[in-house]
Formats: sequence, structure tokens, C-alpha cells
Amino acid sequence: MEEDAERIVFVIDDDESMRVALTYLFQSMNLRVEVFSKASAFLESKLPDIASCLVLDIRLPDVNGLEFQDVLAKADIHMPIVFMTGHGDIPMSVKAMKAGAIDFLPKPFRDQDMLDAVMRAFDQDRRRRDEEKAVSQLRHLFQSLTRREREVLTLVISGLMNKQIAHRLEVSEITVKIHRGQVMRKMEARSLADLVRMAEMLGIKRTN
Repeated sequence: MEEDAERIVFVIDDDESMRVALTYLFQSMNLRVEVFSKASAFLESKLPDIASCLVLDIRLPDVNGLEFQDVLAKADIHMPIVFMTGHGDIPMSVKAMKAGAIDFLPKPFRDQDMLDAVMRAFDQDRRRRDEEKAVSQLRHLFQSLTRREREVLTLVISGLMNKQIAHRLEVSEITVKIHRGQVMRKMEARSLADLVRMAEMLGIKRTN
């Protein structure tokens, strides 16, 4: 389990009193905190490679919070967001949640509600990071396959038998068995179901 020091909360709010209050709140839970008065300042900062979440005011002087949510997505920054607002309405919160926000808290909010939302954000970010790490490791294994082994893998996960694969590739059945064994070994797959799951994570399409 990650230490609290390995989790960080970013706060963007143009209200200094809110930035101070949230800093005290998160530090009381031994969480790292970085605060910004503008969204542009956040974008210019270096983001650490640890579990993170963003507490974002919906109305900022330089950009609308919902617009900034879209900017982050396009920049491939997938940090979970907890929105807060003093002027929120139902359509705005629905749009934020549909775009992946963790929560939408109207000011004033209870400290516990904010902490609960941030903890859910950390859990989501940790799962995303674990999945990305697993995919990266799988991609490394896949790159070790030869061109022919990749062809065999695609046909195997498509449900073809060795005899059918041999006919499709115009090779002997024993050659297919050898390639198939190499694929299983190099991909560190324990079973066909395991190999299919790996291929799905890598986005490898089945053939007809």
C-alpha cells in the first residue's frame, strides 16, 4: 500500500482563503498538497509520477473548470478531478460527472465529504496506474515476439486450431505448435484464456 507521502492533492482555486483551508485539511491527513490560483500555473508545473488528484474550482479567472477538464483530457493528463463550486447547478454537475469527475461539491462543503471524494480519487488513480503499468509490461513482452509469432498469436486468440493455423499460414502443424509454445513462453501466459486477456489489454484485434 502506498504511503501518504506518495499521494498528492493539487488544488486550483482563485480564493486564497479556500486554498489555505484545503491545505490545512489535506496536511492534517499527512497528504502532500500543492495549490494554484490559476489553471495555467498548474499546467506549467511538473507533475510527479505518483497517485494524484485535482481539486478544481468550477469558476476560475482564466478558464472555466469544465473547459479545463477537457483541456486536461486532450493533453493526456488523466488525473481524477473533484469539482467544487459556489455557483453550481444540476446541468453543470451532470456534465462534469459524465466527463469522468469523481464528485461535484457545492461550497460550503463538509471536510469529510471532501476527504471522502479525494480518497475515491486516489483509489481510481491507483487502479489506472496499475493498469497502465501492466499494459506497458505486456507491450514489452509482445515486442519480443517475431513477426510470425505475432501472426500465430492473432490466429490463436481468434479461436483457430493448430491445423487451421497451419493451413492459413501454409506451414506444417508442428511448426505452428512450436510457434504457439514460443508465444505462450514469451508472453508468460499460463493458459489460452490468459493469452486472450493479454491480447485484449493490448488492443489486438481477432481475425475472421
